[in-house]
Amino acid sequence: MEERNTVKFKKEEFSIKEFIQNYLGKGKISKTRIEYTPVGERIHLTTHKPGLIIGRKGEKIQELTMQLKKNFKLTNPKVEIEEVTEPELDAKIMADEIALGLERFGPIKFKVIAYRTLQKIMKAGALGVEIRLNGKLPSSRAKPWRFAQGYLKKTGEPAKLVDRAQSRAQTKPGTVGVKVSILSPYVKLIDQIDIDEKLLVKLKENSEEKAEEIKVIKKVKKKTKKK
Repeated sequence: MEERNTVKFKKEEFSIKEFIQNYLGKGKISKTRIEYTPVGERIHLTTHKPGLIIGRKGEKIQELTMQLKKNFKLTNPKVEIEEVTEPELDAKIMADEIALGLERFGPIKFKVIAYRTLQKIMKAGALGVEIRLNGKLPSSRAKPWRFAQGYLKKTGEPAKLVDRAQSRAQTKPGTVGVKVSILSPYVKLIDQIDIDEKLLVKLKENSEEKAEEIKVIKKVKKKTKKK
């Protein structure tokens, strides 16, 4: 019974997140987190466009809370907005941006859209990026495409630090799947080596001093041998 209740609870939570994503539209929400408290439910929405979600005088937020109460029978939902300061390092925002670009310009320009997004992410300081597209691009048969740059972890514990997300683009030839993986520059890797430049300068100075000392010693030895 406990397992069934857990599965049911997770399904309801997933349906709430999906409803919020569809209600607000593609490319506006990065992550949705739900907290259950004795007072009510707190729904945290991370976005890089808080103005579009809040609306004038909080109209959209009020409408969203009313819809959540009506459709999912939540007791006291409160929607809180968390702003994403660097959207270029958010995999979900970038995946939605690629999907919207494919829907707007068509699948013919998929390479231009993918490479532009790749350059944008790398300029933001990402250590590595991988973009995967799968669908009719632009041939009649579905074919996978991969665009990558930089350093990206795929196995082991460090692979969990990679931000991964996916989206879908509804184009005229058919559905195109979009997957984006980003390794943030703020992530601390186990095998990462930090080079101290000041220490290197000191080592060079010490090595030069030692070399001069050895030269002086050799000269003194030669003079003593001649005597």
